[in-house]
Amino acid sequence: MSPAFRAMDVEPRAKGILLEPFVHQVGGHSCVLRFNETTLCKPLVPREHQFYETLPAEMRKFTPQYKGVVSVCFEEDEDRNLCLIAYPLKGDHGTMDSVDNSDCEPKSKLLRWTNKKHHVLETEKIPKDWVRQHRKEEKMKSHKLEEEFEWLKKSEVLYYSVEKKGNVSSQLKHYNPWSMKCHQQQLQRMKENAKHRNQYKFILLENLTSRYEVPCVLDLKMGTRQHGDDASEEKAANQIRKCQQSTSAVIGVRVCGMQVYQAGSGQLMFMNKYHGRKLSVQGFKEALFQFFHNGRYLRRELLGPVLRKLTELKSVLERQESYRFYSSSLLVIYDGKERPEVALDSDAEDLEDLSEESADESAGAYAYKPIGTSSVDVRMIDFAHTTCRLYGEDSVVHEGQDAGYIFGLQSLIDIVTEISEESGE
Repeated sequence: MSPAFRAMDVEPRAKGILLEPFVHQVGGHSCVLRFNETTLCKPLVPREHQFYETLPAEMRKFTPQYKGVVSVCFEEDEDRNLCLIAYPLKGDHGTMDSVDNSDCEPKSKLLRWTNKKHHVLETEKIPKDWVRQHRKEEKMKSHKLEEEFEWLKKSEVLYYSVEKKGNVSSQLKHYNPWSMKCHQQQLQRMKENAKHRNQYKFILLENLTSRYEVPCVLDLKMGTRQHGDDASEEKAANQIRKCQQSTSAVIGVRVCGMQVYQAGSGQLMFMNKYHGRKLSVQGFKEALFQFFHNGRYLRRELLGPVLRKLTELKSVLERQESYRFYSSSLLVIYDGKERPEVALDSDAEDLEDLSEESADESAGAYAYKPIGTSSVDVRMIDFAHTTCRLYGEDSVVHEGQDAGYIFGLQSLIDIVTEISEESGE
C-alpha cells in the first residue's frame, strides 16, 4: 500500500477546517474541494505530489502554487450530516498556520452535503416497518443519483438562465453540473470505504479562480497521448481509443470541460468532456470561439494575452528535458463579469442609471471591459501521470521534450491566432 494511503496520525484537538465543494471544477474525475477562498485541496497522488515538490522554477508561473499536505477525515455534525474536515498532519502545524483561514467556515457550521445519515442501533426500539421503509428510501436515492449521472453524460452542453438582478457569482454555485457530479461520486466512494478507512492525505493548491468574480473556465486535455507508463494494457488501449476518436490525435488537444457566462442572455453555459471528445477540429475551433464570446461580442482584448502566455509556456516546455505530462490539462481562465465603460463626458447620473437592460440597447454606444485591467490566466494542472528521469524509480525514462504536449500548444496558438485574425484583431 502506498504511504499516501496509510492511516495517518492527526494531532489531538487540532483545529479542523471544513471543506466545501469547489464549484468551478469543469473537468477531470478527481474531486477538488475548497479549503478557503484562495486555496483548494485534492486527494494526494504520490506522483503528482512529487511533481510539485520538484517543480522546475521556470514552470512555477504556469502551475498552481503548491501549499502543502493535510489530513482529511470524515466527521458528522450534531444532526449526523456527513462532512469532510482537514487537519494538520502530526507534528506539522506549519501548513495550516501558513494558509489564510480567515474566511473558513467554523466546524460548528458544517456543510449539508448529504441527507441525514441515520444509525439504527440494536438497542434502539425502532419498528421493523420503519427500518424497511428507510432502507427502501435510501436505495431509491442511490438509484436517483445514478440516473442523474447518466443524465449528465447525455446532457453534454447545458444552459442555465441566471437572474440579472442579484449576484451572478453566488448563483453560479448552484448550477455547475460537473462539480456536483465529482463531489457526489467522491462522497459515495468515501462513504463506502468509511468502515475501513477514515483518514486521507490531500494536497493544498492555489485556487486559480479566486481573483475572478464570475470565472469563465476552459479545461483542455493536452497531448497526443493520455495514458501513463504505468497504465494497464486495458487502460492504455482505452486512452488510445479516446485520443484516436477525438481531436487529440489530430491537433494534440481536446476540450475536457468549459464554463462560460454569457452576459448577452444572462446564461451560464457548461460543456463537458463527453461533448469535447466528439468535436471535430472545426468544432473545437468553434468551441474556443464560444469560450471567448460573451453573447454580445468576442472578448478580443483577451486573445493577445492568451497568445503571449501560450507562446511563453511553449518556450518553457521546450527547455524541459525528459518530462512527459501524460493526461495533464491546461486551464484558461478569465472574468465573465464586466463593467460598462461610458463616454468621457458622461455625468455621475448617467453612470448610476446604466443598467443591464440599457446596456443591451446601447451595444453600439458603449464599450464593455472587465472590472479592472483585462486579465486571463493560463495554467497546467493534473500531474498524476507525469514522469521525468529525475523521479528515479520509473521503469521507462524518456529523453528530450514532450513533443505531444508541445504539438497541442502550437495547435492552440494557431487556432487562437486564426480566431483573432478573422475577428479583425
